[in-house]
Amino acid sequence: MIKELIKSIKQYKNYTILAPVFMLIEVALEVCIPFFMSLLIDEGIYSRDMNSTIKIGSILLGLTLATMISGIISGTFSAKAASGFATNLRQDIYNNVQNFSFSNIDKFYPASIVTRLTTDITNILNAFQIIIRMAVRAPFMIVLSFLMSFNINPSLSMIFLVAMPLLALGMYLVMSNAHPIFVRVFKTYDKLNAIVQENLRGIRVVKSFVREDHEKDKFKKISESIYKDFLSAEKILAFNAPIMQFCMYGCILLISWLGARFIVAGNMSTGQLASFISYTLQILLSLMMLAMVFIMIVISKASAARIVEILKERPNIKNPNSPIYKVKDGSITFNNVSFSYVNDMNRLCLSSVNLKINSGETVGIIGSTGSSKSTLVQLIPRLYDATYGAVYVGGSNVRDYDIQALRASVAFVLQQNVLFSGTIKENLLWGNKNATDEELIETAKLAQAHDFIMSFEKGYDSMLEQGASNLSGGQKQRICIARALLKKPKILILDDSTSAVDTKTDSLIRKALREYIPETTKIIIAQRISSVEDADKIMVIDNGKINAFGTHEELISANYIYQDIYNSQIKGGGDFDEQ
Repeated sequence: MIKELIKSIKQYKNYTILAPVFMLIEVALEVCIPFFMSLLIDEGIYSRDMNSTIKIGSILLGLTLATMISGIISGTFSAKAASGFATNLRQDIYNNVQNFSFSNIDKFYPASIVTRLTTDITNILNAFQIIIRMAVRAPFMIVLSFLMSFNINPSLSMIFLVAMPLLALGMYLVMSNAHPIFVRVFKTYDKLNAIVQENLRGIRVVKSFVREDHEKDKFKKISESIYKDFLSAEKILAFNAPIMQFCMYGCILLISWLGARFIVAGNMSTGQLASFISYTLQILLSLMMLAMVFIMIVISKASAARIVEILKERPNIKNPNSPIYKVKDGSITFNNVSFSYVNDMNRLCLSSVNLKINSGETVGIIGSTGSSKSTLVQLIPRLYDATYGAVYVGGSNVRDYDIQALRASVAFVLQQNVLFSGTIKENLLWGNKNATDEELIETAKLAQAHDFIMSFEKGYDSMLEQGASNLSGGQKQRICIARALLKKPKILILDDSTSAVDTKTDSLIRKALREYIPETTKIIIAQRISSVEDADKIMVIDNGKINAFGTHEELISANYIYQDIYNSQIKGGGDFDEQ
């Protein structure tokens, strides 16, 4: 886990090294201060020697300044190292997520990824900064202070050898009991984020059904769950302070009592006792720092495991060793293809699909909800890989193509229309970043989007809100279709992407597709017969299998599923907006 995380240090390696180096210098200087303080007391103040007092006092002043400067430099370097490390780690996670296939994304729902990029990264940042400072300072301080105190009085130093194992045992018990709770609480954070995201996305539905109280209760329950978990963890962590204070004050009392006896017996000077107590405080404060480090490690360990889980996730769809970079044409062949989302041949979504589509053909796909229409077309640009069998595009297996080259040749208008914050023009340029204004306008006209775009005050420079909430469903669909047309793809897939437009607009869009990209293979998934009846071929999918494949006339006369859909839509009065 640590090996995976330190890869993200990268250009901040020097700061990561220099921060503890200057911390070691600070500790070494700080350990010298009690020693010179004892000399000041014994040789200067008690001896009433002003020269020695000034000389030793000057040394103490210099040591104090040098210690302060080393601490400032160490703090600056550690802040840069920790912030840079967190930035790189956040970027590495985000970059890796961008390379995920759909099946990889299915393993981590969005709210969980958001929590890992925010809360978990913050925990790692705090832990990293503490580790490169306190985790270096505390052990080094303990060792040096113990050596100095042992040099002053070996007998008194034995007190530490009793106190430290007791303290270590106490901290171990605290850590082992607190860690499982933090593992649980961060998973609960994921659920909290999921509830918030879901509520914000569906706020209009919440208000229209007057379900605000229900949503408040749902949020309150998950918040209380986090509160209870944190309360349990903090109750356990609260034992750290009493354990530390017991060890600290116990040691000071013993040292003061025994030290006084040594002074009376003439085996120890007052200055030596003062410096010994200073070393005792340094040791015990360092042990408290270690306790804090352990607490941060307990909290961040769960976060680190969740972050590494994302970093180690490898896309299961990869480029071949010698990929094909050019798609010959838009022909599509499915050769005995079966597919399962969980890679289990006993739980298939598609079963033994054999299909051939010639380049330039228009193929409609009809089927009931859940019949795997969308699943079928997602195999074409390798959004998923077939569990069994092979999919061919342009005469070559899709697994043999460079992924970017294959997907650049396929334009996909998904069921869920996704537009991004920015202008309409910026969203259209996703299809072709080098497109001219004339090309933008042409494709928008073909998608029947130009008129409503120009009705906005700023036209193509009009801003879209997050999720394009200031557009209607039909407007979003038409912009998405225009964006896809800008690619001038070999294959165009419209996955129920004209469901929110009236049949007249739908007809105009299909007419434009035939005339504008005649050589492009067009696959249209629809619920309306009118959207596919003029296609070259129509495919009827039922329960993950191709039930029938033919023209509108052939299916009307021979396929009962198509007849049933046709009769329910056409004989039942047709679409509400159809003339």
